[in-house]
Amino acid sequence: MATGTNIRTYFNGQWHDGDVPIMHAGDHGAWLGSSVFDGARFVNGLTPDLEAHCARVGRSAEALMLTPTVSTEDMVQIAREGLAMYPKDAAVYIRPMYWGIHGDATAIVPQAEETGFALCLEEIPMAAPEAAVTLCRTRFRRPVMDDAVVNAKAGCLYPNNARMLVEARAKGFSNALVADAMGNVAETATANIFMVRDGEVFTPIPNGTFLAGITRARHIANLRADGVTVHETVLGFQDFDAADEVFMSGNMNKVTPVKAFEDRQYQIGPITRRARELYWDWAAS
Repeated sequence: MATGTNIRTYFNGQWHDGDVPIMHAGDHGAWLGSSVFDGARFVNGLTPDLEAHCARVGRSAEALMLTPTVSTEDMVQIAREGLAMYPKDAAVYIRPMYWGIHGDATAIVPQAEETGFALCLEEIPMAAPEAAVTLCRTRFRRPVMDDAVVNAKAGCLYPNNARMLVEARAKGFSNALVADAMGNVAETATANIFMVRDGEVFTPIPNGTFLAGITRARHIANLRADGVTVHETVLGFQDFDAADEVFMSGNMNKVTPVKAFEDRQYQIGPITRRARELYWDWAAS
């Protein structure tokens, strides 16, 4: 699936132009879903937290019982080699991936002797700063560790996110604000979530039901260093009804303003704008 343009793929030790085939029909990843990925960004010549994203894809592989085969340092170097083929002002999505190839005698358990690896680059523009989204509730929830590998950025988790988005779009909204198994707010269908009330920032505390993102952590650190109080805490839907500002946090666009949750309307406020400014100031530093 190609989302962007000008695609280049590193596979089997070399770079290829385009969206090349990398998986066989009998590979464990194709048949039984043992695929993981991560995403980083190249924007205006900057690659914020590239090393952290490359390290996390290895941890995601291990969570799915796969053996990582590329060191973080080598993965970063591969990404930089590929990015050198793009204009400095290009906006590029960086996606390293692992998947299982062989299974055990039952076929279910991926085997350690061989793991597929590829790194794909594709140009995907950054969203405009004022491009805000709308959120609604969804009947679907985030799973827990007893049910799914929520400690990995795994492809097998995304069908649940997809049905959240389909439900939200059918209701006329952009995205869904999603609950955990206890009914507390976890994140959206595609990104972590922050809200602002009386000048202080609140975000759901990681509880094993969602991946607490690298960009999320960067926003928390940046805002705190700027003197903003940030709470990682249990949040309910009623907290978002009472919020002054809401924004999403993810690698693809870093900060995405939210202009509505159900019937509640928001303005794009000063903390949302400040979080974006602080992020790119940090990236450039």
